[in-house]
Amino acid sequence: MNISGVLSGRLADRLALLLICLVSFSLGGGFELPVAAFLLSVILSSLSQIMRRYPFVPIIINAALCFVSPMFFCALPLMLYDSLSCKKWWAVLPAIGAFVQISQLHSAQLAVTIAGAAAAVIIYARVSAFEITVNNLAALRDEVAEKNMILAKQNVQIVKAQDNEVHLAALRERERIARDIHDNVGHMLTRSLLQSGALIVLNKDEGLKEPLRQLKDTLDSAMTGIRAGVHDLHDDAIDLQKVLEESCRACDSRFKVKLCYDAESDIPGKVKLCIAAIVKEGLSNAVKHSGGDEISVVFREHPAFYQLMITDNGSCKGIGGVGMGLKNMEERAKGIGGRITFTPSREGFKIFMSAPKNYEDNNYR
Repeated sequence: MNISGVLSGRLADRLALLLICLVSFSLGGGFELPVAAFLLSVILSSLSQIMRRYPFVPIIINAALCFVSPMFFCALPLMLYDSLSCKKWWAVLPAIGAFVQISQLHSAQLAVTIAGAAAAVIIYARVSAFEITVNNLAALRDEVAEKNMILAKQNVQIVKAQDNEVHLAALRERERIARDIHDNVGHMLTRSLLQSGALIVLNKDEGLKEPLRQLKDTLDSAMTGIRAGVHDLHDDAIDLQKVLEESCRACDSRFKVKLCYDAESDIPGKVKLCIAAIVKEGLSNAVKHSGGDEISVVFREHPAFYQLMITDNGSCKGIGGVGMGLKNMEERAKGIGGRITFTPSREGFKIFMSAPKNYEDNNYR
C-alpha cells in the first residue's frame, strides 16, 4: 500500500462521515437553515484540510457556531474527525459546551449525530493504525533497500578480494613452476650439453660426429626454449604494483613515501623489471643523497607509452657526476626503448622516464 492509497482511504472515510452529517441535517425541520448550516460546515471542514498553519481554527469556528444555532451540532462527526486528524481534539470543545441547546434538535438528529461521532472515532482509530502500519512498512522497505545496497557493495569487495587472491595464487604458482624448471630441467639440460660436448671432443669415429653434433644442437635448442619459458613465467609472475608498494614501505623511516599507481595489469615483463629496478635505485639514491623527508613515486600507463616520475623535496643544486646508479638507470631505460632524465633543483631531485608501448627493436614479450 502506498501514500496514494492512504489518501484515497481518508477521502472515502470523510465522504462517509459527510453523508452521516447530511442525513442528520436533513432530519431537521425547514429547508434554508439546514442547507446553510450544512454548506458552511462543509466549507469550514475543507478549510481545515487546506490550511497548513492553524488548521484547527475553522474547526473551532464551526464548533462555536453551535451556540448560534444548534443545527451546527449535526456536523459534530465531521468536526470530531477533523480535530483528531490534526491532533487538536480540544477544538470541538465549544460544540460540547453548546450541548445544553441540543434539546432543540429532533431525537432522530441527535441519535444520528451521536452515532456519527462514535463512527468518526472508530474510523480515525482504524486509519491511524493503518497509517502506522504503512509507515512501518515504508521504513522497513527503506531499511531493506539500504541493507541490500550495503550487501551489494560488500559482495563487490568480496569478489575483488577473491579475484586478487586467485591472481596472487596464480603468480605464486608461476613462480614455483619457473623455479622448478630452472632447478631441475635446466640443470639436467646443462649437464647433458656438457656431456655431449665432451663426447664430441673424445669421439674418434667419423660416423658418430654428425649425430653427436645434431644431438648437441637439439640440446642447445631445448635449453634456449626452457630458458625463454622460465623467463616468461618469471616475468609474468611479477606483480609490479605489489613490488613498488613493498619498495616504498622498505624505504628509510625518515621519509614519507607516496605511491601513485595507475596502470593495467597486462604489462610486459621487461617493463616491469625495468620500472621496479629504477624505482629501487631512485629510492636508494634519495635516501643517500637527499636532505628532504618526502618522496613521490608516480607510475602511469598512457595509450601509447609508460611514464615514471620519482621526486623528493631535498635540496640539490647539481650533480657532480653521473654515478653508477644513474648510469644503470639510463641503460635500463634504453633497454625498453625509453628515455630518462635527471633534474636537480633547489626544490629537490626529479627522475622522469617515458617508454613507448610499441618498441619493436627490443620485443617486450
